[in-house]
Formats: sequence, C-alpha cells, structure tokens
Amino acid sequence: MDPSALQSLTAEQKQAVMAQAQGQANQQIMAAMIENMTAACFDKCTGTSGDRLDSKEQYCLASCQDRYLDIRKAVGDSLEKKQSSM
Repeated sequence: MDPSALQSLTAEQKQAVMAQAQGQANQQIMAAMIENMTAACFDKCTGTSGDRLDSKEQYCLASCQDRYLDIRKAVGDSLEKKQSSM
C-alpha cells in the first residue's frame, strides 16, 4: 500500500492494515524458524539409511526439535525481559 493511501484511511482501517502486516510478518518468521530447525535437526540426526527414518533418527529429531524450541523460547523470554526493564 502506498503511503498516500494510508493517509486517507480511518484509524480503524489503519489498525487493520497494521494487524494484517504484523500477521504476515509473524508467518514469515515462523516459516523461517521451522525451516532452520528442520535443516539443523535433519543434518544432525539423519544418516544415509535410505528413504525411511529408523527409531534412533526419529528420537533424535524429536529431541532436537524440542531443544531448539526450548532454547528459542528462553532467548525470546530473556530479550522480552531486557526490553521491559529499559
């Protein structure tokens, strides 16, 4: 949307545009996070066993994803805490 078009919107319409943009940004962030997590865990946990994952690889992938998400949450919480204390 071009900036001059934003000026003609009501406050409610501007808020809706901002919410939509924020939603799209969040979707892109989540997609990138999932892509990074998948690549990191897949590279770490899988071998050349063929077209199926064995039970060890499945367990490794699940554990890796859990750790990745836990660390991401801890980092996010820490950043949020630092921002709120400023």
